[in-house]
Amino acid sequence: MFDQITPLVVELAASPLVFLVLFALCFVDGFFPPVPSESALVAIAAIAATSGQPVLAGVLVAAALGAIAGDSVAYWIGRRFGLTRLAHSKRPRIAAAFAFAERQMRRRSASLILIGRYIPVGRVAVNMTAGATRLPYRRFLAISTIAGLAWSATSIGIALAASSVLHEPIVAALVSMVVAAGLGIAVDRVLGSITRRRDARAAAAAAEAVAAPAPADTLPEPALAAAGPAPRTTRTGEIARP
Repeated sequence: MFDQITPLVVELAASPLVFLVLFALCFVDGFFPPVPSESALVAIAAIAATSGQPVLAGVLVAAALGAIAGDSVAYWIGRRFGLTRLAHSKRPRIAAAFAFAERQMRRRSASLILIGRYIPVGRVAVNMTAGATRLPYRRFLAISTIAGLAWSATSIGIALAASSVLHEPIVAALVSMVVAAGLGIAVDRVLGSITRRRDARAAAAAAEAVAAPAPADTLPEPALAAAGPAPRTTRTGEIARP
């Protein structure tokens, strides 16, 4: 079966239009997660690694430029609509993604944008939150450029690793797609686990602070009055008898 399909797939991949298609997919995926840009990228890269077409350097550049442009669109959408409207989504997962991005953006914007690029829903939430929280666009664009290039290179690396073992273009492409999807799910799960633990510790600390007794000097005036007047002291430092 693969012997009949492979020549057609390789011929399509060799077309110059493949770079335009890849750019478009990565661009739209920057603000519309259902578009499978990772799958397309690793599939094309796997075919390129096993057949020599298209040129891998062109694949890397087209995917990175599309990702950077798409991230910028998400940034400006967030800047236009603001965080309040974005965070109140009817879908719990999307609302949770925006809530997490809001908490972390002011603390570690660079690492959040870099890691978020590997999570389909997470990258959109992070980039929109960057715009909504007024992160300077120059800073965002610099970080997004690094993230786009790193994401493209990582995806191609997955394809190259699969192609070195599986020399059939279509099989290598399918395996690369599965590995890339698994990487995104793994990063999403790890970040979710870290966030839940951090929130649990913060909630426990807040509960302890509420349960702890207040110092005497912070008691309200009625409580101080009920406690009676403070004892008088003499010049010798001894406490005077009542």
